[in-house]
Amino acid sequence: MKSNNSMILSWSTGKDAAYTLHQLILLNKKPDLLLTTVNKDFNRVSMHGVRINLLEKQAAMLQIPIHTIALSKDVSMADYNAIMQNELAILKQKSFNTVIFGDIFLEDLRIFREQEIHRAGLYTIFPLWKRNTKKLAIDIIQSGIKAIIVAVNAKYLDNSFVGRIFDISFLNDLPQNVDWCGENGEFHTFVYDSPDYKSAIDFTVGEKVYREYKPCTKSDQYNYKKNASNTSWDTGFWYIDILSK
Repeated sequence: MKSNNSMILSWSTGKDAAYTLHQLILLNKKPDLLLTTVNKDFNRVSMHGVRINLLEKQAAMLQIPIHTIALSKDVSMADYNAIMQNELAILKQKSFNTVIFGDIFLEDLRIFREQEIHRAGLYTIFPLWKRNTKKLAIDIIQSGIKAIIVAVNAKYLDNSFVGRIFDISFLNDLPQNVDWCGENGEFHTFVYDSPDYKSAIDFTVGEKVYREYKPCTKSDQYNYKKNASNTSWDTGFWYIDILSK
């Protein structure tokens, strides 16, 4: 039976979530559940574009149950918030009371998460908050976490960066305007090995694909322009398909 202090880790499949988990495990505070949003139109992890079967393999290697929230590719912010509140209410009924995030320095994102999580009656924890991202990137690599770049924002990086391993060579090749942890959304990763895995995940690399995203409502477009430095929502990403062996 779960205690009343059961914890959920927001799990993206990437390095920051994996390092957050690693730090928690070292403190003997292993989360009880992983929480991931997935794109139900493509059967892939939101933003990272990783196939769901690879997400499930990560959970199996970590021996932590996973709860997925299916979202449409065209979900509006209003619908997103309503779906998340419903899912969080279900998890609260199952005695989960805290959600942990691997965010580092985006103030507006933290405020949004705190507002939504607290509105559902749960607490939030941000273990990596305000860490120096250059040092953190090196700490992640030195911890033994191994990740591959599965998506890059085309505004910052060309398609030669997608499919590379997250290592010192990759970091040294990043342009000066790109955060070493990709905290501004410049790139996303898939962790295929970790000190916390039972064993590494075997995979092969597939094709590279370019996709563009736009707001689904005028309200979303307005809110994006109001709260972001970008002048347009239109954002192109390069993805690389990762296939399980």
